[in-house]
Amino acid sequence: MKIAVLKEAAAGERRVSATPETVKKFVALGAEVAVEANAGLDASIADQAYADMGAAIGDRAGTLKDADIVLGVQGPDPASLKGAKPGAWIVAGLNPFGERARVDAYASGGFEALAMEFMPRITRAQSMDILSSQSNLSGYKAVLDAAAEYGRAFPMMMTAAGTVSAAKVFVMGVGVAGLQAIATARRLGAQVSATDVRAATREQILSLGAKPIFVEAVQGIEGEGTGGYATEMSDEYKAAQAELVSAHIAKQDIVVTTALIPGRPAPRLISDAQVATMKPGSVIVDLAVEAGGNVEGAVAGEIVERHGVKIVGHRNVPSRLATDASALFARNLFNFLSAFWDKEQGRPVLDEEIGNAIRLTQGGKVVHERLLG
Repeated sequence: MKIAVLKEAAAGERRVSATPETVKKFVALGAEVAVEANAGLDASIADQAYADMGAAIGDRAGTLKDADIVLGVQGPDPASLKGAKPGAWIVAGLNPFGERARVDAYASGGFEALAMEFMPRITRAQSMDILSSQSNLSGYKAVLDAAAEYGRAFPMMMTAAGTVSAAKVFVMGVGVAGLQAIATARRLGAQVSATDVRAATREQILSLGAKPIFVEAVQGIEGEGTGGYATEMSDEYKAAQAELVSAHIAKQDIVVTTALIPGRPAPRLISDAQVATMKPGSVIVDLAVEAGGNVEGAVAGEIVERHGVKIVGHRNVPSRLATDASALFARNLFNFLSAFWDKEQGRPVLDEEIGNAIRLTQGGKVVHERLLG
């Protein structure tokens, strides 16, 4: 059973899909592991560290030759996969909705593409969930990015020269990224408030010492979609939320937005008019900028200034913490493959619940129901 670990080709991608730790574990399972030269360089992992754990280091062609499983952070170019076995698994974050043509190419190439971001949110799959592991780091980094752009201190400081007021931070969207953003801002000494369309998050916000900001006037709208994700809200709720947010946002120094809806453009949470109500020198970090953005005027890959407010729109935020992000991502992939490892066959064998949830292509066809509808 040969597992190939590729060097990421996407612009700005610094993560790697395996670490020396996970290579050692794969070898212990009886797998042969091949790592493309310099695959871990941007994540501060030298080729020798992989070799010391039993991996073969080589060029892309040698790494892919007769590979049964190909690991990646982002989906590799189908044209670059020559040499892998027919029916080889492609295990990575595949962005199925944004890169549909690539999914079709995996099918026509005879590969079995497994999209790790489609991992079901069930208890036994928590350790395999790349969205959670990477979002956790994104929420942390978002607050650090905000602090770097904010021209003032976060904590309250009482000095002989006078008192410095604590920064006011507002987190919009309390998923994994939002919760970590709240915790990080609190550690830095900010006054933190947060909101979400899911009523169940109120207790989580309070447990982290932040103030929940919720629409109270509109009853019976919970915002809870399938699998623990948020869902699209009614127009009535959106109007009530916009009114509430407008009043609150004008008083904030920093806003972090994290709202995403799988398979759809990110919901617009902050309008240009609302940005204009914020104080000059305020900062907004839009973690959904690559999905269309929560903030009007946000630009993917740029820090722009509107009405004296900086709007931070970094791409691929987990990659900005490449070493830790790689370690967590690699463990997600190992936890996934090892959970289904059949010792007699010497390879992983998927069950229906998780296999059907993440399998995009098989037998030369696109098979996932979310891509067929």
